[in-house]
Amino acid sequence: MRAYFILALLLTLALCGLMQSLARAATAAELFGLYVYPAKGQSAGQQADDESICYKWARSQTHVDPAHLPPATAAPVQQKQGGAARGAARGAALGAVFGAITGNAGEGAAVGAVAGGVGGYSQQKALNNAEQHYAQASADEQRSAQVNDFKRAFSVCLEGKGYTVK
Repeated sequence: MRAYFILALLLTLALCGLMQSLARAATAAELFGLYVYPAKGQSAGQQADDESICYKWARSQTHVDPAHLPPATAAPVQQKQGGAARGAARGAALGAVFGAITGNAGEGAAVGAVAGGVGGYSQQKALNNAEQHYAQASADEQRSAQVNDFKRAFSVCLEGKGYTVK
């Protein structure tokens, strides 16, 4: 019975070691898409230690921790309204002019108001969507700039420790 327990324990430990080597965690440099060459012959263990030190240093210098950055969310954009009313007013004026030419200004104004209202609403909605898209793009760009600042600081630290970083 004791032999089976020891054998099971040894097999479990061997499998755990195999699984750990198969599921090797990516280094900080790999997560950022950086290639780090140990130009002074540093060992893999030394490189992992140096990357950890440089990660902490870059975080303290930039006040950015890429592992814990919140998703880039745009500030809410105030949705403008009134496009339909403005469009209806313009459409009614144009419709009245064309209706007067054909002999029925009132009917022309009514048709123009409906068409203008629909067109004004669509135009206002498109403008609101464009503003929201611009705000999100701006937030994404700001987040990207933060990560790039961190990567530069991280790279500078590693280069100072004798690595070539690209």
